[in-house]
Amino acid sequence: MWQALQHAAWVEAIATSRGLYGLFLVVHYCGLFSCVGAIVVLDLSILGVANRHQPLSALVRQLRPWTWVGFGSSVGSGFLLFTTKAGSYVTATPFLVKLFIVVLAVVAALIVERRVSTWDQAPALPLPATVLALLSIVLWLAAILAAVEVPALTGLG
Repeated sequence: MWQALQHAAWVEAIATSRGLYGLFLVVHYCGLFSCVGAIVVLDLSILGVANRHQPLSALVRQLRPWTWVGFGSSVGSGFLLFTTKAGSYVTATPFLVKLFIVVLAVVAALIVERRVSTWDQAPALPLPATVLALLSIVLWLAAILAAVEVPALTGLG
C-alpha cells in the first residue's frame, strides 16, 4: 500500500521537483513555527513567564487560529513530504517515535485549551495546570529533537 502511494504519479512529481518539494518543506516548517510557537506562548503564560497581564482564555482565543492553521498546514505538507518515501518512513522507528511524541503533544495542547476557562476562574492556577504546561513544552521539544534525528538515524528526509 505505501509503496503504491510512493509511486503514484503526483507523488513522483513532488519527489522529483526541487521547487515543489522545497515549497512543501517551507510550508511544513512555517506551520510548525506557528503551531508550536503559539502553544509554547500559552504554556509559558500558564507558567507565569510570559504575558501575565491577560486572562488565559483571552490569550487562547487570540492564539487558536495560529495554532490550528499552523497545525493543519504542517499535517498537510508533512503528509505530502511523507508520501515521497512512504515505504521507508513507515518502517523507520525514529520516524514512528516522532509521530507518537507529536500525538502526545497534541493531546496535551488540546487538554490545556479545554481547561483554560476553568483555570481562569480559579483564585490561583492549580498545580496540574503548571505540570501540564511544562509537560507540553517538553513534549514539543522532544518532537522537534526527534524530527531532527530522523534523517541522521535513517538516511531519510
